[in-house]
Amino acid sequence: MEQLKKLIREVPDFPKPGINFYDITTLIKDAEGLEQTIDALTEQCRGLDIDKVIGIESRGFIFGAPLAYQLGVGFVPVRKPKKLPSETISVSYDLEYGQDTVEIHSDAVSKGERILIVDDLLATGGTARAVVDLVEKMGGSVAGVHVVIELEFLNPRARFDGYEVKSLLKYNS
Repeated sequence: MEQLKKLIREVPDFPKPGINFYDITTLIKDAEGLEQTIDALTEQCRGLDIDKVIGIESRGFIFGAPLAYQLGVGFVPVRKPKKLPSETISVSYDLEYGQDTVEIHSDAVSKGERILIVDDLLATGGTARAVVDLVEKMGGSVAGVHVVIELEFLNPRARFDGYEVKSLLKYNS
């Protein structure tokens, strides 16, 4: 996994001063790095009993769709408001600096389905936690939250007691 970390560009002071942004575009433009990431996520998920993969807008789509393909299950996008064309269900959540909302098609998750949530990064965990709430609001159950990068120093796992959380790469500062 250390070779994958070398492919991630760290951008200081983005999007605002004091924030260190972990840019995955340098990872996904590298064919071998992208392949290794998808393969590692796939191996991490083998044996999980899941019906669908949810990818969180937008970088979660990059990893979630090929992962769903590899696992032989469907893929569902969760998007920002007013991006999905049919009837949606939404949930709003608090950020450090305000509120945000995510939406899913109202027919995307059926009662009892087991859902794997995938994203590129788990920082404070707010967005992923909102997606957990969305899945459960629809009657589904969360089989896990899997990400490429976890910022452990922000303690995101505190929001996920009772849920499986896995990450390929961890940053401690």
